[in-house]
Amino acid sequence: MPIMINIDVMLARRKMSSGELATRIGITPSNMSILKTGKVKALRISTLEALCRELDCQPSDILEYTP
Repeated sequence: MPIMINIDVMLARRKMSSGELATRIGITPSNMSILKTGKVKALRISTLEALCRELDCQPSDILEYTP
């Protein structure tokens, strides 16, 4: 998949668990798992905004394009 989702990297930098992040942004732990593994087929802008808010980062810190 050419779009990589680097939530694990940001979680490690912030010393936060995926469960805590899921609670903070209002998604289920199973949806967080889908995001972390890159198996997500769509990502709402509001979810991306919440991720950036809680992880104090930019969208480019989470999403990466690799051809």
